[in-house]
Amino acid sequence: MVKKLQKGADKGAERKQVPPLSGTVKDSAQQIWLAGLGAFSKAQEEGGKVFEALVKEGMAIQRKTQSVAEEKLSEATTRMASMATDLSSKASGQWDKLESIFEERVSRALNKLGVPSAKDVDALIARIDELNRNVARLSARQAAAGKEPSAKAAVKAPRKRAPARKAPAAAE
Repeated sequence: MVKKLQKGADKGAERKQVPPLSGTVKDSAQQIWLAGLGAFSKAQEEGGKVFEALVKEGMAIQRKTQSVAEEKLSEATTRMASMATDLSSKASGQWDKLESIFEERVSRALNKLGVPSAKDVDALIARIDELNRNVARLSARQAAAGKEPSAKAAVKAPRKRAPARKAPAAAE
């Protein structure tokens, strides 16, 4: 039993030397609470400054982003315009080829049907003009020689008719 008492006395001595656990927890909780209050107070004081700094930083980032976006949009617009021009020129060339093929085929079909081409008509007009000049020269030579042109050689020009007049409208 003596041993038991000595052990019990040793335990009591240890308890007196170490502060009770509940007191330590209370002290720690009190310090944590005070640190939180201090942090909250500091945040209130500097919160407005931090908020303003964040707003300024956000505005700077927005400006940079907006300028980059505008630059990219400008580049894309330039590329699209270039591509549209290229496509337009290629399409124009293809339409020209298609048009010439179509004209050639229509010309062949009309030629098979016996319809004269524009070149044929132009050649006939040039030939008629040349013949008219020759007739005019021959007529001038005969008049200069003093001979009256024979009835066969005389070419009468058709008379020009006066334009038809409209009948006056009947009065109602």
